Amino acid sequence: MRLSAPVYHLKRKARLLSRQQNIPLHAALDRIAAGEGFSGWSLLSSKTNAAVPVGELYARLSPGDLVLVGARPGHGKTLMSLRLAVEAMKAGNRSVFFTLEDTEKVVLDRFPVIGADHAEFVSLFEFDNSDAISADYIVERLAHASRGTLAVVDFLQLLDQKREKPDLMIQVQALRAFARHKGVTVVFISQIDRSYDPALKPVPDLKDIRLPNPLDLALFDKMVFVNNGRVEFRAAG
Repeated sequence: MRLSAPVYHLKRKARLLSRQQNIPLHAALDRIAAGEGFSGWSLLSSKTNAAVPVGELYARLSPGDLVLVGARPGHGKTLMSLRLAVEAMKAGNRSVFFTLEDTEKVVLDRFPVIGADHAEFVSLFEFDNSDAISADYIVERLAHASRGTLAVVDFLQLLDQKREKPDLMIQVQALRAFARHKGVTVVFISQIDRSYDPALKPVPDLKDIRLPNPLDLALFDKMVFVNNGRVEFRAAG
């Protein structure tokens, strides 16, 4: 089924509807989906991302991987990362969502958007939006994490925003070493540079990652790029 507009435009329309009518975002998304001929947003989303099902993406990840999820604003990078967290929890693993960007309510409101029920995973899901979030903080919080735990970091470019934090490169190297040692999968949500032009390539790649500070992108084992409902998975090497 062909959509009336790109997915990211429909999401913006839903956010506007949510504010105008003072309804939850997931309800607004469902209304927009209904207008596109779908019974709900989760069905619309699953159809537009059908080329690479999230379950298949998760199956391609291994304990100890550093994963990069990149997209321009409004194209679903946070939802994709949360979907991976849900897949981890479906497999019986714990997931922790670290964010320097959102409130707990905003993140929990995204569960119904992706067709998931937070109540089903309440014993496996943790949310953390401490101002102290950094590599050292994450390592300390996950010191006793079991193998297979999946941590989402929202987002990469904010890790060293405070001058007292170590350089971004040092933090990512530390998290890579920790992930390898503990068998924890770390998913970094990443911004894409404004210079990315979808007319030249349908999905961004590593060259489009916004890097205000130096970082060796070879530190990442797996990459997921999203644009206008299209999802591409890439492995290092």
